[in-house]
Amino acid sequence: MNLLPLTPDGETPVRALTIAGTDSGGGAGIQADSRTMAMCGVHACVAVAAVTVQNSVGVSGFHEIPAETVADQVRSVVGDIGVSAAKTGMLASTAIIEAVAGVCDEVGIGRDHEIPLVVDPVCASMHGDPLLHAEALEAVRTTLLPIATVVTPNLDEVRLITGIEVVDDASARRAAEALHGLGAQWAVVKGGHLRTSEFSTDLLFDGDTFTEFTTPRIHTGNDHGGGDTLAAALACALAHGRSVPEALAFAKDWVTKCLAASYDLGAGHGPVSPLWRLHA
Repeated sequence: MNLLPLTPDGETPVRALTIAGTDSGGGAGIQADSRTMAMCGVHACVAVAAVTVQNSVGVSGFHEIPAETVADQVRSVVGDIGVSAAKTGMLASTAIIEAVAGVCDEVGIGRDHEIPLVVDPVCASMHGDPLLHAEALEAVRTTLLPIATVVTPNLDEVRLITGIEVVDDASARRAAEALHGLGAQWAVVKGGHLRTSEFSTDLLFDGDTFTEFTTPRIHTGNDHGGGDTLAAALACALAHGRSVPEALAFAKDWVTKCLAASYDLGAGHGPVSPLWRLHA
């Protein structure tokens, strides 16, 4: 695996921004993003959009941060520290989605700007607990996807956003076309939840070309935070100057290694772990 470079001591590393919700159990959300960014040699800046109450067995509640406070965090970070890539995760509400889209355009983040934006359109936790108000789904389609450099939904999110049930390669291609048609510059349809083979394939589409990224399937029940980790790794590679296909190839290998290094935690699903790099 071609690892991203670590910055020598005393030098300023590349910076990336995650705009997402917290995970009090430490396995997903901003905590997962920050862990992967650190292990990828990237300084993680954060804009907290929501605070969740969750552990390894589920999400029992969440509190939204005021939309303008979310936007102000982005302004504060980009205006002073600067970032080379950004990603979104749990944005919870229409008001937050609209505020994030507005401030990203203002500070130069997104598909029409210099700073790439990875949109992980988080709609529910891996346990099925809602992390997005139902009425906000339309804002994902009409406001969030059109500013995405890359969008990275799992198959449940694909179905909610496009209405397409992905069951094979043909339906995955239709879904990628639909996501691209909603405005994303690049669309990724992740195959991790399509457990019909010993391999996991993510499909990338840029409006013209389909590219498949396939890795051996890691059989583990400890997969909490896998989607966040892939999107964060993708943002890290973009921050390091990789192209979108190169960045997805890196992210796919990264999350596969994180799944292989996952560990038990609590009574439910343990987290994927980027800590394998400490021993690489």
